[in-house]
Amino acid sequence: MNDQQLLRYSRHILLDEIDIEGQSRLLAAHALIIGAGGLGSPAAMYLASAGIGCITLVDDDTVDLTNLQRQIMHATDRVGQLKVESGRQALQQINPEVQVQALAERLSGERLAQLVAQADVVLDCSDNFATRHAVNQACVQHGVPLVSGAAIRFDGQISVFDPRGDTPCYACLFPPDREFDEVQCSTMGVFSPLVGIIGTMQAAEALKLVAGIGQSLAGRLLILDARNMEWTSISVARNPACLVCGTRHA
Repeated sequence: MNDQQLLRYSRHILLDEIDIEGQSRLLAAHALIIGAGGLGSPAAMYLASAGIGCITLVDDDTVDLTNLQRQIMHATDRVGQLKVESGRQALQQINPEVQVQALAERLSGERLAQLVAQADVVLDCSDNFATRHAVNQACVQHGVPLVSGAAIRFDGQISVFDPRGDTPCYACLFPPDREFDEVQCSTMGVFSPLVGIIGTMQAAEALKLVAGIGQSLAGRLLILDARNMEWTSISVARNPACLVCGTRHA
């Protein structure tokens, strides 16, 4: 770590739990962020500012004026640009040392598995169940911890699904063979700061996983009612019959 890095990350290094060793882990880490919208914006910005060495940002959408109410990584003069290119510009302004890989793709299959296998931590900031299940399956397959967030209207949720331990995966909580109503911000609306709260917490959980500090949200689902600013914590057990991770420890 050079003198500039010691200065930039000094407030992390002052924390006994992180120190130079933990910050060095962050600098050497690779985070895969799927979704560069409301959740992905604060998550990516905090990972970049914290010094995650490589960030792969994936989203196939472009910046729209309606995004700017909550997607703080983008700006008015970048409306019409690819979100990942707008995001790369924002992240490099925050921290030019971070390597940002911008992929304007909708991931699935082998391509998704390939990118997950290259990452130390995956942040699911998408907005649909199909993507969430595909990402979860790839994380279970390759043993990569997943930080999952969701937000709609005034309701948010966040959890960690870590296949390295005897904890549940996303499919234990939301079985892929069950029907769930798809709700999106474009039709239901979303409270602007809510995505910031959940996305920032995703960044915090990812940093803790990489640095090896604290206790993650694995095995717990946090639910936020932002109307009343009330948190609910629900314990979630691994399902031995889960279609995705049920045979993981067999």
